[in-house]
Amino acid sequence: MPTDPVHISGDTMSATVAPLGAEMQTLRTADGADLLWHGDPQWWSGRSPILFPIVGRAADDRIAVGDFETGMKQHGFARRALFTLDAHDARSCRFTLRDSDETRAVWPFAFGIAVTHAFSGDTLEVAVEISNDDAEPMPFGFGFHPAFAWPLPGGAGKPHEITLANGAEPALARLSGGLLPPDRLPSPFTAGRLELAHDQFEADAMIFPEGAGEALRYGVRGGPALEFEFDNLPNLALWQPPGAPFLCVEPWHGMAAATGASPQVAERPFSQSLAPGATSRFAWRVTTRL
Repeated sequence: MPTDPVHISGDTMSATVAPLGAEMQTLRTADGADLLWHGDPQWWSGRSPILFPIVGRAADDRIAVGDFETGMKQHGFARRALFTLDAHDARSCRFTLRDSDETRAVWPFAFGIAVTHAFSGDTLEVAVEISNDDAEPMPFGFGFHPAFAWPLPGGAGKPHEITLANGAEPALARLSGGLLPPDRLPSPFTAGRLELAHDQFEADAMIFPEGAGEALRYGVRGGPALEFEFDNLPNLALWQPPGAPFLCVEPWHGMAAATGASPQVAERPFSQSLAPGATSRFAWRVTTRL
């Protein structure tokens, strides 16, 4: 099975996507500037992993589906699975993963995951379709975990910010031991705007379980920026190892297990239940404003 990344291009950006995890490896401007983190393990070896069938941690790294119980590391197994290239042209590629003996050892369902990266003009869309090919309902969580340059090209020495399109001030959640406690903290947003600082991440990710909306802007006020839209992704996290030269903008449908909860995947916050034969679609889009 081929393991080399494939290359696609749009009007103002280009990207490469690897079969391992169907993970985007590069996202560059037309003049070659990096928009995506390059995966230096000094900080974090990821770039843009797909999170399935859980987002975040489980207590003792163990999950359960009914009577089935198994070990599962943070963010699930899809990011470490080898996908198959199903389609590829100059502007798009599609990778798929289906259940196998290996996946059934840790996930007791017949399923399919299709990951499409596609350019349209100056916008990149990353879309995932998850199908339940089993005879039983499938509970799961799903998320995206892309990391973007901080500073952005042309933004060196300038403050960066997140601006929510809905102007909201969503409550903040912080993890405790990797799990999600019930309490919420005051929002760091003011009228939808958050000026970013590295010390905001000393207590791990900033998680916004509800209210962040379906669109945001990351970048310099009045300067270079990336504009995002999200489909079927109600949760938002922002993360970096403090001081790292990147920011993860993570839209999710599912979060870490709640503190004190059972290992059942169905009981995790924002977990979904997909009916037999059904498909769920999730997507994010990014447009450059550089």
